[in-house]
Amino acid sequence: MSDKPASAGQDLIWRIEAVGFDLLAGTLRLFPVEVASNLGGWLLRTLGPLTRQQHVIQTNLRIAFPDKDKAWIDRTTRGVWDNVGRSFIELPFVHRIMADPARLEVIGAEIYAAIARDRTPTVFVSGHMGNWEVMCASVLHAGIDCMVGYRAANNPYVDQRIRDARAKYGVKLFAQKGGANMRRLLKALGEGHSLALLTDQRTEEGVSAPFFGRPAMTTPGAVPLALRRGVPLRPVSIQRLPGVRFRVIVHDVIPAPETSDKDQAVLEMTTAMNAFLERVIRDEPAQYFWVHRRWPKSTYEAAAT
Repeated sequence: MSDKPASAGQDLIWRIEAVGFDLLAGTLRLFPVEVASNLGGWLLRTLGPLTRQQHVIQTNLRIAFPDKDKAWIDRTTRGVWDNVGRSFIELPFVHRIMADPARLEVIGAEIYAAIARDRTPTVFVSGHMGNWEVMCASVLHAGIDCMVGYRAANNPYVDQRIRDARAKYGVKLFAQKGGANMRRLLKALGEGHSLALLTDQRTEEGVSAPFFGRPAMTTPGAVPLALRRGVPLRPVSIQRLPGVRFRVIVHDVIPAPETSDKDQAVLEMTTAMNAFLERVIRDEPAQYFWVHRRWPKSTYEAAAT
């Protein structure tokens, strides 16, 4: 989001959008979470295919799964829209989801418990899978003091509402993505806080590491932070289950390589982080956020030929 002051016209548009956000969120809260989630899934299954992102999703799937036929691509695309719609609509309900033990299964809960007990600063990494809000929510629910990295919404009024919704499930420390905030994240680790980061969005800068067999520029922040502070880099995955329930899996730490070459260490750990994401995405490809262009332009140009 730019620091340049918005024009009066842009500010008015942002305020109108924020009112719309409030009306939608307020209406949704009148219904059980299952009803709201079903509505979100239906809306994007219906409207998503009418947008240009339909082509992006299907191209991504063809790149990642070149052996799959059109019927599989179409079926998986429908599942992607369903999951995205549910995840967005569920944001106002995440605190309710976390408060209901029947909605959350944590495999590796003993790992969370040990980190909370020993106050061991940890860099948790994940991707936009299942409902990605559940990753940081599960860390906080386990009693781990954690700062959450996030990409701010373009609309500052909507962004504040999203932050307020996250505060309801326990987020108190935020760091927007960007170079300046790396210092905040580094300081947080030094003060004993853990970090919860999603590391799979497209970036123009970073480390080129394989993702589904093709080079992808990958945000390197999580790895240098872990190396700089000498703390564990621990992946977490989220699976959506029927009935607005979720399974969180706390995975083994990605080990730091035995090398004095810092660039090589970052590359090896980033490659391992992408390999983790690829592995869990292959288990549930329809639950991944294929809506953005993950690879360089040249990859999409080659896919179009």
